[in-house]
Amino acid sequence: MSEQELVRRDNLQKIKDLGINPYPPELFPVNVTATEIKANYEEEVLEDGTKNRLNFQQVAIAGRIMAQREAGKAMFMNIMDSTGTIQLYLKRDDFAEQKDGEADFTFFDVLIKKLLDLGDFVGVKGFAFKTKTGEISVHVQELVLLAKALRPLPIVKRDAEGNVHDAFTDPEMRYRMRYVDLIVNPEVKETFLKRTKMVSSIRNFLNERGGLEVDTPVLQPIPGGAAARPFKTHHNALDVPFFMRVANELYLKRLIVGGFEWVYEFSRNFRNEGMDRTHNPEFTILEFYVAYKDYFWMMETTEQLLERAALDTCGTTDVVVGEKTLSFKAPFQRISIYEAIEKHSGIDVSEMDEAALREFCKKLHIELTPAWAVAS
Repeated sequence: MSEQELVRRDNLQKIKDLGINPYPPELFPVNVTATEIKANYEEEVLEDGTKNRLNFQQVAIAGRIMAQREAGKAMFMNIMDSTGTIQLYLKRDDFAEQKDGEADFTFFDVLIKKLLDLGDFVGVKGFAFKTKTGEISVHVQELVLLAKALRPLPIVKRDAEGNVHDAFTDPEMRYRMRYVDLIVNPEVKETFLKRTKMVSSIRNFLNERGGLEVDTPVLQPIPGGAAARPFKTHHNALDVPFFMRVANELYLKRLIVGGFEWVYEFSRNFRNEGMDRTHNPEFTILEFYVAYKDYFWMMETTEQLLERAALDTCGTTDVVVGEKTLSFKAPFQRISIYEAIEKHSGIDVSEMDEAALREFCKKLHIELTPAWAVAS
């Protein structure tokens, strides 16, 4: 173990020696989030100069300690919950306990100042207020240690303007420990939140139009529906080999044969092939099958679905991807394969025979195989 891990375990034992459970099982009643406090805090300045808080008189919030600093007989902390960070103000006098007629400050002087580490989970109760610098904070009147962190977090520093220093950017570490990436790079959470919104939007769109969500087998006796190498396993009770699905297509088509007119599934598929940062051996795919429709209906439905998903996920149909802005506003431009080839090559190939097409591809340095033929 590293030096920091040893120190944290020593702090853990000291916390136990104080009679404090570092992993209490009791419920902590959270009633507000960091973002809600910052977005909805209101106050008024009275004629005598005093401030009157108009809401959030009493708050209970929980999160992880991301920063802490001493200020004389007080402490400032930043804690992060699932929505963001907020500053805590802890005053020594607020944590005094009476023992033998005298004030005992052990809880503040030992636990809060010395034994709490970055990454620890705490729950606090108090009231929201604005500091002299105008930062919305929580004046803590009660603190509960909810879980002691035994491994240190990477330290990511942010200045007053929001600029990041010593960022956690190592790709290997970020992808192997996504939970750490989420903690120290909060903007990464936005990807997870948008994915959830997108899936929910697609599901609502399909349900509203009569689609039926189904669940098809993941283990299959014969992998089918796509040309990919499967993962193989063994069914002990039946003593036969099984394969993790590479696609859910064939089972969805069987449901159409069985009389359903529109079925869909968010399917977890597995393909035992190459992998890199953008290709995973397991992934989620959406497939749906409909009876009595044609590809014109499919085009209309797809563009409406994408428009709806963009609006529900991003609030607009213009989505920025890298340096480009993509419009998902329906209807989309429609173009045939022949028109697309002519648009980008300047040559009409619609009347060419196989020999002419092969010569055309050769000039464009397109690799061909002898097995390829002209589509009928």
